[in-house]
This record gives sequence, structure tokens and C-alpha cells, in this order.
Amino acid sequence: MHLIVVGCGRVGSLLAQQMVAEGHSVSVIDKNPQAFKRLGREFRGQTVLGVGFDRDTLREAGVERADALAAVTNGDNSNYITATVARDVFRVPNVVARIYDPQREAIYRELGIRTISSTSWAVHTIRRILHGDETVSSIQFGGGEVEIAEVTITGRLVGHFVRDLSVPGEIMPVAIVRRGRAFLPTPGVLLEEGDVVHIAVLATATGLLESMIQ
Repeated sequence: MHLIVVGCGRVGSLLAQQMVAEGHSVSVIDKNPQAFKRLGREFRGQTVLGVGFDRDTLREAGVERADALAAVTNGDNSNYITATVARDVFRVPNVVARIYDPQREAIYRELGIRTISSTSWAVHTIRRILHGDETVSSIQFGGGEVEIAEVTITGRLVGHFVRDLSVPGEIMPVAIVRRGRAFLPTPGVLLEEGDVVHIAVLATATGLLESMIQ
């Protein structure tokens, strides 16, 4: 896969390093040449100096053969424009834009741009911690309608079955990591101490899930 990362800040540089480590082809765009220092001397991808929504810059980064683009600069507008150009002009099939203003999330989603809102995610996670829900961390999909919650099995949950954490159409365990190895659970699997259960849950059912694991 060829990935273009626009913005070589903390998120962009880490994403680029991890994707290269996984064997992917990566080009990183940033308008500040000093930003590329975050990638380290061992970085094996391409660096391109320029603005992410500039078509010539994108072409230099290989946008015409790109499978994906992540716009992760510190500007919502520039990320949106970059993602739009990549999708509409160059037909990049997989595009995501990072945004800081959660109020723009719904607008961008209606315009067909997938977004990651670090602000919304941080607030969501902090709120859960403040409510004492430290056993649950989550990844959100789409506009947050569906989450993958991570539940560590302790206390009274030990000895229950996977089906005890299921509600049809609302809550569904999708994977268990046990002693470092992952597997797909069936309803009759017995939960053991220390199991990490990944559960798909509707945002409207997170309260129900939390009541089930407390």
C-alpha cells in the first residue's frame, strides 16, 4: 500500500513510522523542513516539502498511485481541503482528515470526508475515567455511532460466558486476547481472569455495557 501523510507533527510522524515498519510505502508532506526531523534518520519513506493541498506537491508524493491519504496537520480547513482534493481530483480511495473542532465533524461527514476528532475522543475518554470506567477504553467509527470497547476481565466477570456480554443488535464481543493470543469468541466461551475482550457496541448502548461490566 502507498500512503501519503500530510503533516509531520506528532501524529503524522508516528503514523508514518509505523506504516513504514509494517512494510508499506509512505510519503510525508510538510511545509516545514524541520518537521521531518521527527521521523528520525532511519526513516525509509519519502519526504516532500510543500503544502498538502497543492496538486504538484501531491503528485510528487505519488498521489496518482496512492491507496490512502491521511491529512493530519494542525489546521482543520487545510486538512479538509487536502482530503477533498485527494478524493475528488486524484480519486484516492481511502482518505481521512484529522479535525480539532468537533462541531465541524458532522459537517465534514455530510460532505463525505471521514474524520478523526482528537478533541471528541479525548473528552469521551476523560469523561469515562472521571466516572470510574477505567476498565473500558474505546475506538470510535464513523461519527461515533459504533465503538470498539476494550474490557479487561476481572472480579465478578470471571467465569461468565461471552454470551453474557452480548445484546443482539447492540453489543457484540468480536475478539478476545488471552495470554497474548487473539481469537474470535463463540457465545459459549468462558471468560478468564485477565482476558481482554473487544466489544462492538452502539454509542446508544454504552451505558448498558458499562452496567453489565460493573
